[in-house]
This record gives sequence, C-alpha cells and structure tokens, in this order.
Amino acid sequence: MASVEMVEIWRGEFRESVHRGHAVVCDPSGAIVAAWGEPEKTILPRSSAKMIQALPLIESGAAEAFGLSTEQLALACASHQGAAIHTERVSRWLTDLGLGDDDLRCGPQVPNDRAAREGLIRGGHAPCQMHNNCSGKHSGFLTLSKHLGGGPEYIDPAHPVQVAIRAAWEELTDEPVAGYAIDGCSAPNFASSLQGMARAMARFAAARDGQGTRQTAQSRLVQAMMRYPELVAGEDRACTHLMRAMGGRGAVKTGAEALFTGILPELGLGVALKIEDGNMRASNSVIAAILVKLGVLEPDHPEVLRHMTPRILNRRGVDTGQLRPVPGVF
Repeated sequence: MASVEMVEIWRGEFRESVHRGHAVVCDPSGAIVAAWGEPEKTILPRSSAKMIQALPLIESGAAEAFGLSTEQLALACASHQGAAIHTERVSRWLTDLGLGDDDLRCGPQVPNDRAAREGLIRGGHAPCQMHNNCSGKHSGFLTLSKHLGGGPEYIDPAHPVQVAIRAAWEELTDEPVAGYAIDGCSAPNFASSLQGMARAMARFAAARDGQGTRQTAQSRLVQAMMRYPELVAGEDRACTHLMRAMGGRGAVKTGAEALFTGILPELGLGVALKIEDGNMRASNSVIAAILVKLGVLEPDHPEVLRHMTPRILNRRGVDTGQLRPVPGVF
C-alpha cells in the first residue's frame, strides 16, 4: 500500500507543496484502530523510540540503585535543546556517577537553545557532549552500564546495554528487529514496522504502576515525560507544546527524519507516524491532527493550531499562506 498525502502547503490560491506519509494507531494487542498508508512499513524510529531505550534502565534496577529522579527519567527519554535546564542536570548526573563529559559517546553538538548557543559564542567556548540533544539518553546508558558492569563502549551493539535494549524492543514491538543503523548520537537504532512501534507505544499506554516490573517501569517513564515536557524537548518545541496542551492525557516524542510516536494512557492507544520526505513541519502537523481526531487535544487550542495549521509569514511578516492537513484525511 502506498503512502498517502497528509499535509499540504498553500501559498495564496496555489497548492504549492504536499507531504506524504504513513501512520497507525494501535491498541496493546497490536490491533489497528486507524491507519493511513502502509502500517507494515519498516522504519528507523530514531529518537521517537527513546522510551524503549530507557526501559532497561528501570527494569534492571539501575534507576533505583542510583536513586534516579523523575527529572532524570524524563531526560533519559529526551531530545533536548542543550539549554541550561538540560546540561546542568546532565552534568550533575554524570558527577553523581563519578563520570564526566569524556565518558559520553554521543559527540558534541551546537545547542539548539539560543541562549546557550550565544553564551558559548560570547565566551569563546566550543560545545561539549553534554550539549548533544541525546546526552540524557546517554547518561541513562552510562548508568545502566555501570550497574551491569559493562565496559565504556556502551554504544557497541554487542554491549550489555544495547543487548538489553534490543530484547526490550523485540518484546514490546512483538516482532524481531529488522536490523539496525547508527543514529546521529552513535547508538544503534533498531528497525521495526510502523505497526510494531504503535503496538509498543500502546503497551506503554496500558501500563500501570504496581502491575509488575515492566508495567511499573513503563508507567514511570510515561509519567516522567508528561510531568516534565520541557526536559524531554525544550521551549519552542512541538513535543513540549503538545504535551502541555494535553494536560497529562498523553506523551509524544519526535524523531529525526519526521518520525513521531504517541502514548495515550486514557485510551490505551499508541501512535506511530513517518513522513516520507523527512520534513518535521509535516510530522508536527500530522501528530497534532491525529491527537485531535482521537479526542485528546482540542482543535482550537493555540498550541494545536501553532503546529497543525500554522500560517506562513514572509520576512516582512506578511501572511502568505498556510500549512494544513489534507482535508478528509484525518
């Protein structure tokens, strides 16, 4: 089944561009509640799967052994902006482990946060690995590695950290990993079907604290994401805006190349989507449209409109058009 047109861009009276993609909504059994395009499409979920990568951190007992806070669990699922609220917490986390920036394996990254970026420029400093948007995830990897007695190269696919993640990945998606590729932060990113990812997100949605080790771990991660959306992403980010707009009704997570996942505990549903051309403006619009369709976001909420149907302004501030979901698709 081919991809479907999902988002269109209008400039005046002209339909200037269109983004195609795939999306699926599943219940915890993996049954499809709604689908667009090809649910069986194999994808690299990129950072939209960080809650799966964080799961062994709790299940192994590492989070308890090292006394990790809810904020740290949110950071373990984060693709953050490199703002002070992110890097200061990562720095303290590494210090508590007796480690430092050199122990990370994610690589340095110029922070997306403007204040942090300009601060580095004014001070004549280069960005470090803690500025990397994945440094919270990697701090979680280091915590798990220390708990398991693993070596320093925790991004090796054969390392106990990645072996544990792969096992959790296959159990939650209910399918064998279809291979892997190396992510932007140098960790392996396991391939799975879009339906498998939605099934995994639905299992996070259905998880309840106190109902066994796995469900408790899943619930703690979802609650951390919903409680601290600004740590999961940062200000001026779709993840943060949409989670705040849902007011505790769900968690969402973006990934590079226009991936998005959603976890909806009230409904027991999981969402996964992929825009074919990798454009994030389209994935932001589609996740908002799906959440509106499912009733967990109000269609007229300012943050929903900001991402689902943003106006297009030119450099003089003139309204020249609009990005919006293709009519009748959602």
